[in-house]
Amino acid sequence: MPVTPHAHLGRVVLVRHGESVANAAGMFTGVLDVPLSERGVREAHRAAELVAATGIRFDLALTSELERAWATADVLASSDSAGPHLPPVERTWLLNERTYGALTGRTKADVCAEVGETQFLAWRRSVRVPPPAMGDDAFRELAESPLFRRLPAEALVRTESLADVMVRVGRLWRERVDPVLRRGGSVLLVAHGNSLRALCGVVDALDDVEIQQLGLPTGHPLLYELDPDGAERDGLLVPLVRGGVYLDEPAALAAAERLAREGGT
Repeated sequence: MPVTPHAHLGRVVLVRHGESVANAAGMFTGVLDVPLSERGVREAHRAAELVAATGIRFDLALTSELERAWATADVLASSDSAGPHLPPVERTWLLNERTYGALTGRTKADVCAEVGETQFLAWRRSVRVPPPAMGDDAFRELAESPLFRRLPAEALVRTESLADVMVRVGRLWRERVDPVLRRGGSVLLVAHGNSLRALCGVVDALDDVEIQQLGLPTGHPLLYELDPDGAERDGLLVPLVRGGVYLDEPAALAAAERLAREGGT
């Protein structure tokens, strides 16, 4: 999907990492640091092809501190076709996946069977309801891991609602992304199902119901175009197309439908 040049158009491409081994196992992954599955690696390479085909030269590329995201970003950066279009990729914990608290590492099927579908969906998909907090032992183990020892203390919390995630990704958007867009630049963000769902909630000003219904499939790049000469909402540039446009729309929508049947991100 080549993108038509425009002198004053800011662009953002969002990519949810390829499938991880925990995704494949049906786990609540959150801040667990897990690698891509073999399928996830293939999805990352396909995403690199789609991003390269746009012809966009990016001014900023950001990913999270978690392996499944930065490994996906590394594929994009090292691709023969996409690599020359990308600056060095920076990692930031502000794009990390939502912390699932005491659900972290548990299978979704087990949690649903234990607490019932209503509570399960509230923890999994709602905007304002956080999962139960992580216990002391689990929190201490994560805090003492090599990943979180090198990150600020605020990077690890005991649980998060999606509304909490919206605060931190909104901060990243305002501090790092928005200034680039206002110069007509382009940004690549490689992150996670919930951190990107939260970001879409901020950028598109989605209500709670719209956010609950939103699901971003793994490995399918989503393009937003924002015009600095156009309207603003709450100090943010308004996308020309609310919800953005997938670079491979038919395949992405089919994958999103499968994701919705499985219960969403």
